[in-house]
Amino acid sequence: MSLTRDDRPKVFSMCGREWDLLDEVFAPVFSPSTGIALEFLDLDGWPAPPRGGSFLEIGCGAGVTAVMAALAGHERVVASDISPRAVENAAVNAERHGVNARMSAVHSDLFSGLVESERFDTIFWSSNYVLAPESYEYKSVHERAYVDAGYRAHRRYMEQVLRWLTPNGSALLHFSDRGDVPALHRIAQECGRELRTLRTHRVREGEYGDDVVEHMLLEILPHAAE
Repeated sequence: MSLTRDDRPKVFSMCGREWDLLDEVFAPVFSPSTGIALEFLDLDGWPAPPRGGSFLEIGCGAGVTAVMAALAGHERVVASDISPRAVENAAVNAERHGVNARMSAVHSDLFSGLVESERFDTIFWSSNYVLAPESYEYKSVHERAYVDAGYRAHRRYMEQVLRWLTPNGSALLHFSDRGDVPALHRIAQECGRELRTLRTHRVREGEYGDDVVEHMLLEILPHAAE
């Protein structure tokens, strides 16, 4: 488990920068998902293509993606997480990289901690795509970074995300075929949504690098019939 690994760092390197990693927070160094998310959003290089508008990251963890979005020029960035420790970590890294004036970190279960009137040009969630049984009981808040019982969080994201967008905003989901892709599409259909694949990335994962996993960046759209 990444929380108790002997080689878990207090500070790690990514995108040519140093980042603080607090206890109890998802460690980007033990999974390719953060790096792939940055690649999907064109935030993995520096300088990144100039951006504008507002950016909301759901499940920000240590705050790497949100900070990189602020560094790329988004005028307002909100980093949210269900873990209070992750919210603290994102705020620490925003200060470390000098973007705390335009980036805020918020404790939120998906959208529950946001101000009702807020709207965003880009909403992004690198999701906890591992499907657990509906009855699964989490042993720690850290597990929620990996596991979604009954895909309840994914269903709520599908149902709610579009109302938090600006008129021309984009709702994005980073998923993986380690999750249940057909189930995700069924949930989208039940919620009156369509999923459009924008980008994919295949990478070798697993202890010995013998599992080929496809990551995908999906855009969530209202069903065409709506």
